[in-house]
Amino acid sequence: METRTTAGDIPVDTSSMVAEFIGTLMLVFFAVGSAVLGAEYIGTVGIALAFGFTLVALTYALGRISGCHINPAITLGVLLARRIELRTAIEYWLAQLVGAIVGGAVLLLLAKQVPGLRTSGAFGSNGYGSRSAVHMDAGGAFLAELMLTFLFVYIYLAVTSTVRVRGLAPLPIGLTLAVVTLVGIPLTGASVNPARSLGPGIYAGGDAMSQYWLFLIAPLVGAVFAAVVHRFTHAGVTGAVDAVDGVDTADEVPRARRTGEAP
Repeated sequence: METRTTAGDIPVDTSSMVAEFIGTLMLVFFAVGSAVLGAEYIGTVGIALAFGFTLVALTYALGRISGCHINPAITLGVLLARRIELRTAIEYWLAQLVGAIVGGAVLLLLAKQVPGLRTSGAFGSNGYGSRSAVHMDAGGAFLAELMLTFLFVYIYLAVTSTVRVRGLAPLPIGLTLAVVTLVGIPLTGASVNPARSLGPGIYAGGDAMSQYWLFLIAPLVGAVFAAVVHRFTHAGVTGAVDAVDGVDTADEVPRARRTGEAP
């Protein structure tokens, strides 16, 4: 596969785009699928855990390939943290959006096989007003999505220091998604991810896509704030301790920039 170089001189090949596509597809199919197919059996807590555990597994599997963003807001935060270049971010965004749409299509195909299951109107999509369990208005939904995404992106940036995810970092990343999903489900259905909202929203019908603007803009704004705050709070942090082998990656990043090797 063709190999290119990111802004940090860390080699990235097309396998990263494939990883982002597959990861986002799996997140939509399994995590959103838990809401579509199993909500009455596992409840809100079960859905939140499905999102969190799915992300933990995917991050362990794909984190060393692409960083396992599988979320345009995470990619924006990483871009603003200057860990990838704009071209790479655009490619990630395309892979994520296409992956979410394909994941939603496969989920819809499976849901159609369940007798009596209603797939129109909701289908695991996000919403506000009458589509919110607590009937939250657009302003409240925007603030909720901004703050939930802020926490998620901030934690991702704080527990990683390079393009790739190492050590035990997938655990706090996945647990944070579980927490923000648990809080966000009654408010907006918990997006914090424009791709996650787009995938089911296309097939839900009704007001899902007319309200999509909020679930595109609010998470991206939250990601911008997270990147800015992270730059201040972690200004003196040059590396992170790899939780697996105890190696401080502070010396690995400059070496990678010099030699072109991945840390």
